[in-house]
Amino acid sequence: MKICLIQPPYAKTRERGDACLRREIEMLRTIRDADCIVLPEYSDVLWAAPDRETVIAEHEKNAPVLFEECREAAVRCGAVVFCNTLDFADSPLGRNTTWMLDPAGALVGKYAKRHLPPLERDTLGLDPSVTETCEPPVILPYGGVRYAFLTCYDFYFYEAFPMIARARPDIIVGCSLQRSDRHAASEIMCRHLAYNTNATVLRCSVSMADEPGTPSDVCGASMIVSPSGDVLKALGGEVGVVTAEIDPHAKYCKAAGFGRAPAAHWEYTEYGRNPRQYRPSGPAMVPDDSRMPYPRICAHRGFSTIAPENSLPAFGAAVAMGAEEIEFDLWETADHEIVSLHDANLDRVSTGTGFVWDHTLESLGKLDFGVKTAPAFEGMKILTLREILEQFACQVVMNVHVKSRDDVNPLPEAYLRKMIGLIRQFGAEKHCYFMSGNPALLCQLRDFAPDIARCAGADGDVHGDLVEKALACGCSKIQLFSPHFRHNPPDFVKQQIDKAHENGIRVNLFYSDDRVEAAKYLAMGVDTILTNDYNRVSQAIGRTG
Repeated sequence: MKICLIQPPYAKTRERGDACLRREIEMLRTIRDADCIVLPEYSDVLWAAPDRETVIAEHEKNAPVLFEECREAAVRCGAVVFCNTLDFADSPLGRNTTWMLDPAGALVGKYAKRHLPPLERDTLGLDPSVTETCEPPVILPYGGVRYAFLTCYDFYFYEAFPMIARARPDIIVGCSLQRSDRHAASEIMCRHLAYNTNATVLRCSVSMADEPGTPSDVCGASMIVSPSGDVLKALGGEVGVVTAEIDPHAKYCKAAGFGRAPAAHWEYTEYGRNPRQYRPSGPAMVPDDSRMPYPRICAHRGFSTIAPENSLPAFGAAVAMGAEEIEFDLWETADHEIVSLHDANLDRVSTGTGFVWDHTLESLGKLDFGVKTAPAFEGMKILTLREILEQFACQVVMNVHVKSRDDVNPLPEAYLRKMIGLIRQFGAEKHCYFMSGNPALLCQLRDFAPDIARCAGADGDVHGDLVEKALACGCSKIQLFSPHFRHNPPDFVKQQIDKAHENGIRVNLFYSDDRVEAAKYLAMGVDTILTNDYNRVSQAIGRTG
C-alpha cells in the first residue's frame, strides 16, 4: 500500500496563505500513484487567521476548490483521500473535521476532533459538544483496512490510546498543526501512539518555513511510523510530499512477559493495569469546576432524601443521576483523620454520642451511621475524605464544606495541608472547591492552596455582605443561605447576586427542595442550587433524573 503525505507551507498573512493553498493544490496534482493520500489539519486555511469570522470566510472561499481537487486526486490515483477542514453540516458552530473520500471521490465518513484547545473552543467558538460525550473511537473500514483518527491536540491525550488500541485499527490518520512543537517532540508522540496501538501512524502537518530559506524546527514533522514505533519516512521542516510503501496489516508483537506468548504492547499492559496507580481518566471524568456549565444542581450531602447523608450510597445515587456537584462536610477527628459528617455532634446520625473531635477514627468505626436513616442501611460506617476521593474523584464537582468549631479562628495547618494533599493525590484540584463561612479559614486555604477555588459561605451571618467577604478572601463563589430570601427584601438579595456577577463571582444557594422555588431562584440569577432532593429539584432546569 503506497502512502502519500502532503506537507504544504504555512504562512502568517492571508496573501501568503493564498500562495500556500495554491502550492498545496499543485503538490496534490502531481500525485499519480498512491493508495492513500493525507492532507494536514485546516487544509483550507493555511495561514494564522486571527478570529472566527476570518477562518469561516477563508473556509467558504477555499474549501469547495480544495474538495474538488481531492475528489479528482482520489479518482486519478484510485486512492482514499483524507482532508481536514471546518464542517457546518452537523452544527452551526462548526467542527474541526477530517473527511475520508473513497477512490470514486465519494464521502466514506468523517471524524470530528475530540479535544479542542482554547484557540478553537474560545477564539474560534467551535462546537465542543462532540468532545464532551462518551463515544467509542471512530473506525472507518475500507478495502479491508481499519482507519482510526486523531487530530492535532488529540495526540496529547495518552489516556485515549488504550481505547483506540482495543478497536484494533490498522492505520491512524493524524491531520495536525501543532505549531509550537519541535520535530523531536512530534516524533516521540507518534512513535508512542504507534507502539501503544499496534497501528501505522500517518501524521500530516504543515511546514512553518513559509519563506524560502527560512527553516523551522517546529510544526512540520509529517511522518509515517510503523507499529513497532520505527519512523519509516519523515519530512522534517521541508515543504513537499513524503511517500512510503507499507503493509497495513503488519503488526508488532513482543514477548508479553517471561514465558508468555507474544502480544501487542497494549495487550501486555492490560494484563497488569491498576487504575488506582494513576490519575482519574476515561469516560467517568466530567468537566472540571471551571468548565462545568451553569446553572447547576448540587446534591447536598449527596442524594440525602433516599440514603444516609454524607454516605457513598447518597453520593453514588446523585452522580449516577447526573448531578453536576455533590456537597459534603469535613471534620477532624481526635487522631487528625478527616471524616465526612455534617453535625459536630454524633447523636442525630449515628449510634454514638458526643463531638466528632473527641473520637478517634477507630472509635468512630465502631458506630453505625446508617440505621437511623432506615433499617436497610444498618451497619454503615462513617466515611473518610480518602474514601470519597477513591470512589468519585473527577467524576463530579465537589463542594467541600470545611467545618470549624467557630466562625473566626483558623484551623491547624497540618490538618488543612493533609486535606489539600489528599485532593492533589487524586488529581481532583480542579474538580473541588472549599466552602466556609470562616474568613480566617478561607484565607488559610487561599495561602496553602491558591489553585483550589474557594466559596464564601453565610453560616450564621444572614445579613452580611458575602461579596465583600469573598473579595477579601480571594473567593470565586459565594453561598447564600435560604433565610437571606426570607428575612431580607427581595431587592437586597438580587443586589447581592448582581454584585457577585459584576465581580466575576458565582452564586450558590443553600438550599431548596422544591422545584418551583428552585426555578424562581435560578431566574433571579443563582448559579447553583443545593438540594437534598436531587431528583425533584433537577427538574427545575429540565433534568429528568
